[in-house]
Amino acid sequence: MAQRMPVSDSGNKKPSRVRVAVRLRPYMTQQDDKDEGSCVRGLDSQNLEIVNWRNATESVKYHFDVFHGEQTTQQEVFRSSVKPILPHILNGQNASVFAYGPTGAGKTHTMLGSPEQPGVIPRAVREVFNLVKAKEEDEGWDYSIGMSYLEIYNEKVLDLLSPGSQDLPIREDKDKNILIPGLTHTTISSFSDFDKHFIPASLNRTTASTKLNQRSSRSHAILLIKVVRTQRALTQRQQTGKLYLVDLAGSEDNRRTGNQGIRLKESGAINLSLFTLSKVVDSLNSGTAIRIPYRDSKLTRLLQDSLGGSAHSVMITNIAPEYKYYFDTFSALNFAAKSKLIVNKPFTRETVAVPVPPVKRAREDREARGSGTEPQKKRHKEERKTEQDGSSPSTHCHSPSEPSVMDRLIALEKLMMNCQEKDRLGMLKDVAQSRKEIQELKEKQKEFESKAMLFSRLAGGKSGATQESVFKNTSAPLQRKQSAATKPNKQQAVVQPLQVSQLQPLQQLAVVRKQSVCVKKKERKLSDQVEAPDGKENIMENGWESQLDTSVLEQSKQKILLVLNTGSLKDLKGLQQIGDKKAKLILGWREIHGHFTKLEDLGKVEGMTEKRFSSFMKANILSAMGK
Repeated sequence: MAQRMPVSDSGNKKPSRVRVAVRLRPYMTQQDDKDEGSCVRGLDSQNLEIVNWRNATESVKYHFDVFHGEQTTQQEVFRSSVKPILPHILNGQNASVFAYGPTGAGKTHTMLGSPEQPGVIPRAVREVFNLVKAKEEDEGWDYSIGMSYLEIYNEKVLDLLSPGSQDLPIREDKDKNILIPGLTHTTISSFSDFDKHFIPASLNRTTASTKLNQRSSRSHAILLIKVVRTQRALTQRQQTGKLYLVDLAGSEDNRRTGNQGIRLKESGAINLSLFTLSKVVDSLNSGTAIRIPYRDSKLTRLLQDSLGGSAHSVMITNIAPEYKYYFDTFSALNFAAKSKLIVNKPFTRETVAVPVPPVKRAREDREARGSGTEPQKKRHKEERKTEQDGSSPSTHCHSPSEPSVMDRLIALEKLMMNCQEKDRLGMLKDVAQSRKEIQELKEKQKEFESKAMLFSRLAGGKSGATQESVFKNTSAPLQRKQSAATKPNKQQAVVQPLQVSQLQPLQQLAVVRKQSVCVKKKERKLSDQVEAPDGKENIMENGWESQLDTSVLEQSKQKILLVLNTGSLKDLKGLQQIGDKKAKLILGWREIHGHFTKLEDLGKVEGMTEKRFSSFMKANILSAMGK
């Protein structure tokens, strides 16, 4: 017999910062509608700059571990960013590589690639097999490699190697390792074996077409490569390393992608999980967060080991150079800059098979034999059974160590029987206590019912004398002076006296209270309609522009246009329904496109819909009239 024991690794944990690489996608052959060129430019192998949307004459510079320009090949991306962390897997440590960026920026191409230009996933798996082959020749270890493949679609974990599976749960063991019960784990012996399972599974991933991407990923895909190595010596050391290869779905602006129906629901789930990922990064960087929100999303739950955990992590941020992707690229670069500050603490996961000393088991056997007369009777019966079983031919082939195994099994069975007897007695005590509490509750209920009956009888005796004075309403109906502002169908609203039928006194009182609430609501509503003055409210309801003087209306529009074209940030925030964020967007639009020629051009600013524009105009013109 052997017992698995974890190796002490508290001294082996060394901090490892998350490495961040940025890859710029080539400019698409189809030019922008405005033909404005690229908004991002690489400076060297680690630095890049992007146009400042607040001031087009300035730029914002970023520094990362690696910057891959438009001409960078798949091989160069793999060698500089991914290959250095793969040897850690064979030493019992975890590693993680995930692609992040907006939709259409090239994440799936970076991770999967094509048959002519393989991406990170096929190159990484091939490199793992090469490392294992080199290690087997030099060291006395046996290696086993397995794979699992899943996707997170609409916050559901689906097994891509078993397409018919349902939503799988996510669990955590006592050692804080994330587990997915029911997830298919397939052993692979070569890269061709991996290809045979991976290509059909990739076709099961959910994709769809949007206005920005013909083949847009609608889910997050995670490939897990697990390497287990066992030492051939008698100590039986075993180390387990995992490689997570993650292709994240891109964040989407539904106003530009044109998502509707099920595509809109998918986009909402994607954006929510990426927002939770951003909250996790912010909490890790703050250093004062009480709780890291890993559990708020299934994506962050599975990436818990990669961000702030025990893995060597690499994030490849994919960005696009076109101006229509400007704000997506800007936010992706800010997220990457925050992510590179995260520090993980990798360590080696190792177990050792330790033989159990026989002295301890012999002492347990003596305790079991000296426990009383009943165990002795049971032992005699078991000895008779063993003697009867010994007549079979197979018993003559047993090894000398088998009697000790049988004794240990017998002692274990006795221990379980004792535990079951204690549990049964405890359960009987709990049942008796519960029955006693139920009986007490029944007695209290009977006492309350008798009191309620007595109360109802006393109330019934007094009802004959007070019924008319309490329930009858002798006041005249509510009359109000009619106004021309009230609508014809609501001018006839009259509050009738309360009519009460012959019911029990308590029921009558409940009905009267309910009716009185309704009367108050009707009175309030009618008074609002009658007392509403003729003024701005009537103008705002029906044809407010037609009610105004043309010259005054035109003068107000010119004032608003002047503020939009020449006003500072403070002046723009002084307008109605313009906050800090919207004022900055107007300044950015003005610096890029110039002055507003007419007020309708305000609808071209991001987030300014037709309904918001109409509300903006109404609020500001009426505000100018009030001044």
